[in-house]
Amino acid sequence: MKTIVVPTDFSPVSLNAVNYAADMACIIGTSLSLVHVCPLPLVFSEIPIPQYGIEGLIADAQKKLEELEGEIMYRTRDRIKVTSIVTQGDLIEGINNYCASVSPYAVVMGAENADFFEKIISGAKTLAAVKHLSWPVIIIPLEAKFECIRKIALACDFRKVVETIPAKEIKSLVDEFHAELHILHVNEVDVNSLDQQTIEESGWVQQILGKLKPKYHFIKSTNIEKSINEFAENNNIDFSIVLPKKHNLFSKVFYHSHSKRLVLHTHVPVMAVHE
Repeated sequence: MKTIVVPTDFSPVSLNAVNYAADMACIIGTSLSLVHVCPLPLVFSEIPIPQYGIEGLIADAQKKLEELEGEIMYRTRDRIKVTSIVTQGDLIEGINNYCASVSPYAVVMGAENADFFEKIISGAKTLAAVKHLSWPVIIIPLEAKFECIRKIALACDFRKVVETIPAKEIKSLVDEFHAELHILHVNEVDVNSLDQQTIEESGWVQQILGKLKPKYHFIKSTNIEKSINEFAENNNIDFSIVLPKKHNLFSKVFYHSHSKRLVLHTHVPVMAVHE
């Protein structure tokens, strides 16, 4: 059985992500794996960290995870299997190592504000991990609640689509939720002025995803991130998908401060699927 991995530090934003993932797991029939990584304290002297201090942190985390497991079982009425693990060290390394052992359906993480976002999503190590994970990463805004996913938006730049479109994951989501697929392309030029490469690549997208009967939307704008969020809000999109590539939409969304604010202010979960 596939599992959804949810890293948690027991903060409100991460607990909201846990609830979202638990509700999602009930619908798609996966288990839930909670992961807490105890960070190693920074040491500014040659005095070693007391072993009992580390053991205390781990024991406290294990107790909190046990309580959280109970809350999830009550929430889901025992419909899903829940496991948990505590590790110590680097956050992203710990997540990566655990994911390598279970090959998850997805990793679900919360994002609330600039400070948390900087630390969890756009810090150098974390951004690298998100870009290189072999598994989808779903980012949950603080106020997002799992509801029936009726409309899924795929933000596509129409470049190297054969190599980068995660057809299997997209088809799985659309089929599992019986959702509409909306393919969104934002460009500085009007749809009637698109270059030949964009036209050809859009044809390949239709070849790959045509059976899902997607609806295409071409928006003329110089602000990709704002256009995507406005489209999601105006069209009642429940779930967005972006494709991590170098120097493209994903980089813009997660590198620039104004873009981070736009992503954080949306109520729509965003799934990043690595090429």
